Amino acid sequence: MRKGGINWVDGEDFFGREVELKALEDRMHEGIHTLLTAQRRMGKTSLVRELQRRLVEKGQLEVVFVDLEAAIDPADAIAEISVRTKPVDTAWKAIVNSMRSISDRIEELSVADLKVKLRARIDAGNWRQRGDAIFTALAEGDRSVVLAIDELPILVNRLLRDEEGCITPGGKQEVDAFLSWLRKAGQSHRGRVTLILSGSVGLQPLLEQAGLIAHANILSPYDLKPWSRETAVSCLEELAGSYGIGLAPEVCRDMCRRLRCCIPHHVQMFFDRMHQHLQRTGRENASLEDVERVYVQDMQGVSGQVDLQHYENRLEPVLGRAGYAIALEILTATAAAGGITAETIDRYRDWFSTQELPRGDGTLSVNDVLHVLLHDGYLEPEDGSYRFVSGLIEEWWDRRYGQGFIPAFDR
Repeated sequence: MRKGGINWVDGEDFFGREVELKALEDRMHEGIHTLLTAQRRMGKTSLVRELQRRLVEKGQLEVVFVDLEAAIDPADAIAEISVRTKPVDTAWKAIVNSMRSISDRIEELSVADLKVKLRARIDAGNWRQRGDAIFTALAEGDRSVVLAIDELPILVNRLLRDEEGCITPGGKQEVDAFLSWLRKAGQSHRGRVTLILSGSVGLQPLLEQAGLIAHANILSPYDLKPWSRETAVSCLEELAGSYGIGLAPEVCRDMCRRLRCCIPHHVQMFFDRMHQHLQRTGRENASLEDVERVYVQDMQGVSGQVDLQHYENRLEPVLGRAGYAIALEILTATAAAGGITAETIDRYRDWFSTQELPRGDGTLSVNDVLHVLLHDGYLEPEDGSYRFVSGLIEEWWDRRYGQGFIPAFDR
């Protein structure tokens, strides 16, 4: 078993999700369109990739995987979906035949070159028709198709907001049109083409902000939970065996205790930092003192900054400038105090209502921001208060922003 790094994993490197795989496989066979939800770094992409790999191995369903993170508009999304249908013969032949007028050597083009040529023929006036043709071609094959679309929420958010981070009427219209098409296509070909959607930000809060939540009604949510501590310990022990180092059970348990929430990527990251530390010191066996040293100096230090900053960097694009300001204040207050009470949330609600923040259609309130922070796994309720889900993120956030912190309403 190899380290996961920052990329998705499958096959022998995939670990600890047999229950989830079985549940999703059953859904795909039943034709249930699924919205895969989870906090960041939970392994959603790895789960979908491994699911598709196993479906192909069994030869029961066709699979298509599409990543829309770089898509800028519906036409771009349709072009990306088009070129990713290559594993499905009927769909791919239909696309190739539609391109004959451009080149007789269309089969020799790379995926990137083909996408450029396809994109040139797709515009605001015909992307729906092009998209319908793709779904029809996918549905006409011998076997049903699982169409996995990753980072759809990133595209939705990009369409919704202007440069100030405010939701605009034009953005809402464009998202409404695209999701209406996707919903209709999913309904029309249900049983032949099954959707599984995922992303590093939550789709439902975005649609709620824009008043477009009805577009999610064909999707059945499936919430991907963190690993249990038992699963995380087993993963650490298997990795240790693969790399020839010693992690005693009490060492593995202490690593998981410090993380608090066993997000698979963070478990893998902790192992990687421990492995590097042992290599530098020329040793094979880790102690509890090593856990302390690696957690504080590596996981919370400079080498861990890039990964953890991902949690902060995703907030402003999703919440806009005003929502980001609210989120930063709430998260810092929570990290500095080890939790935040409902009374403190009320004080922020009153204070922010008096401030001049960037306004626009869909500007977020404290309640809206709190909903996003709960949905996307930053915070969780606890005895009438809220706290960070992850001990790792809480301590990192406190080190970054919490030192000498004074709440906005007391400054």
